[in-house]
Amino acid sequence: MADVLPLVEARLRTALGEPDARAAVTFLGTDRIEVLRFRDDSTEGAVVRYATLGMSAQPMADPTAVLADPVKGPRAELVLSVRAGLADTDKVLRPLAVLAASPQVEGLVVTPGASLDVGGPLWPGAPFTSVLVAEPGGLVEDLELDEPLDPVRFLPLLPMTANEAAWKRVHGAQALQERWLTNGTDLRDPSRRSVPLE
Repeated sequence: MADVLPLVEARLRTALGEPDARAAVTFLGTDRIEVLRFRDDSTEGAVVRYATLGMSAQPMADPTAVLADPVKGPRAELVLSVRAGLADTDKVLRPLAVLAASPQVEGLVVTPGASLDVGGPLWPGAPFTSVLVAEPGGLVEDLELDEPLDPVRFLPLLPMTANEAAWKRVHGAQALQERWLTNGTDLRDPSRRSVPLE
C-alpha cells in the first residue's frame, strides 16, 4: 500500500506553496502529526495557513465498529487560515495536532458540520476554544487515491467563540454559517468578536 503522506504533502504544496515552517507532535499511542505553516502574501493583508499532515495516514474508523478497517474509510487533513501578524497564532500548532490525532485517540470521524473543541484557547488570548469543520474542496482539492482507498479531504476549520459554539449546537452549522455571511464576519480575524446571535 502506497504511503499516503508524501502525496498529501505534495498536494498541499501545489495548492498553498512551500511551507515556511513545520512542527511535529507525537501523542502516546498515536502516529506522528505534523503541522505545516504556509504564508500567503498575495491577498490583501497576509494570511497564514496551518495544515496538518499525518491525520490521513490511517482511515477514520466508525467508533462502533468491532474492528477498524485498515484500508477503507474517510481520510482527512485539517486547514486553518488566519490573518498574519494580529495574534500569536503559531501557538495553534499543538491544539491543531490534538484535533488531528482525535480520530486515532477518541475514534472520532471528523466530517463537515462537526464541532471540535480543544478545551482552551486556540492560541494565547484567542476568543475561540473550538472550530467548525467546513466543507472541503475550496482551497485544497480532494486527493484521489488508488482503489480501494477513500480520497483525502482537506477540511477547513472556522474558529468559533463559546457563544457561537453553543448557538450552533441548538441551530446547526448551516444556520451559524448563514449568520456569519449575513454579518460579513471576517472568519480569518484572529481576534474577532462573536457574531450577533439574537
